[in-house]
Amino acid sequence: MKKLLLSLMFAGGLVFGQKIEFEEYKLPNGLHVILHQDNSAPVVTTGVMYHVGSKDEQIGKTGFAHFFEHLLFEGTTNIQRGEWFKIVSSHGGSNNANTTTDRTYYYETFPSNNLELGLWMESDRLHQPIINQIGVDTQKEVVKEEKRSRLDNQPYGKFSYGEAVNPHVFKNHPYKWSVIGSFEDLSSATLEDFQHFSKQYYVPNNAVLVIAGDYKKENAKQLVEKYFGKIKRGNDIVKSFPKEAEQTQEVRATEYDANIQIPLLAINYRTPGNKVKDAAALQMLSDYLSGGKSSVLYKKYVDERKEAFQIFAFNRQMEDYGIYTIGILPQGEVSFEYLEQELAKDIKAVQTDLISEKDYQKILNGIENNFVSSKSGIQNIAHALADAYMLRGNTNIINEELDIYRSVTREDIRKAAQKYLNANQRTIINYLPESAKDAK
Repeated sequence: MKKLLLSLMFAGGLVFGQKIEFEEYKLPNGLHVILHQDNSAPVVTTGVMYHVGSKDEQIGKTGFAHFFEHLLFEGTTNIQRGEWFKIVSSHGGSNNANTTTDRTYYYETFPSNNLELGLWMESDRLHQPIINQIGVDTQKEVVKEEKRSRLDNQPYGKFSYGEAVNPHVFKNHPYKWSVIGSFEDLSSATLEDFQHFSKQYYVPNNAVLVIAGDYKKENAKQLVEKYFGKIKRGNDIVKSFPKEAEQTQEVRATEYDANIQIPLLAINYRTPGNKVKDAAALQMLSDYLSGGKSSVLYKKYVDERKEAFQIFAFNRQMEDYGIYTIGILPQGEVSFEYLEQELAKDIKAVQTDLISEKDYQKILNGIENNFVSSKSGIQNIAHALADAYMLRGNTNIINEELDIYRSVTREDIRKAAQKYLNANQRTIINYLPESAKDAK
């Protein structure tokens, strides 16, 4: 059954250029509902996304959003502790959750005859989760072990999860701490702290419910009303985050990692949030610089000069800001100072000259291919619809995104490089093996 479900999940693939049809409405309690009906395969995804991520936490109480990603599988008034995953798997389904700086998402994918089961489970998670001491204590250990394995004991883990980057790029905004939080904050947090967090953010008016797949809309609407309509609206949530001052001077920092032998030079720039067109231009610039082995930076540093094992450029888009990073792992005795100087020339080149029409078309082709693959299957579509509504403020961005990229000109890419990638705006991090500290 599981193998069949997995194959069916991706059967309803998105045909290139095909519009994703959806209907959306809001319940009186504030819950936003998005319905995407696709009867091409007998499978359905029910997902609930909450507008709460690590940026909603407070200093001294970090890691709460990610902690809830685990805690809310502990059980509800009607689902006993340890039974959540058993219920899902015994009905031929799969489920998961994930957390970012800006939101937390839970979902189940079932054969379509279990739509009601998925809606009941998610409504019960929202309406009456069990948040008690045994669950908190259990999940504290789970999250701590996850932090050890993914961040503390993983090569380049502190870099990948932002712990070695974010505090240097952000001084005021809560993006300055990592999503996974700290041992100290989780250890000192009380049961009452977690209960308060739940009541504040896990409410209908801070959530979007997405149903994607094989079902009949009228039946789905009746079930949504049956299970979610009775849940009371929570208090209004007012979000006001500290703004970052414009960066006018270069920042330098050194971070150490006991799990690496090859150092990493990371040049970072603070960029705008994901609603700004410049974010698309910066993503296209990333594809030009390091999108595959034929990209400009890969050919220069890895292929031709043999000066690096790896090089990458990417624009990490978040709701309020982004981080544009160029990272390079030098080969042999190649110095950071030399690589900085050479990369400055590469940035200057894209600030001065337009990329070629051929390279521009290649970037667009790659974006179109990635778009199709990322929106294939109802599970991915459900996620994309929730993200579009919650983080972009426009559900139909799922159908408009390609047009946004197509509207970005070569001139726009150059202007974005000119605006955001200047020497006085960069944060340079020397990410070194722990042995380098000991050698000082």
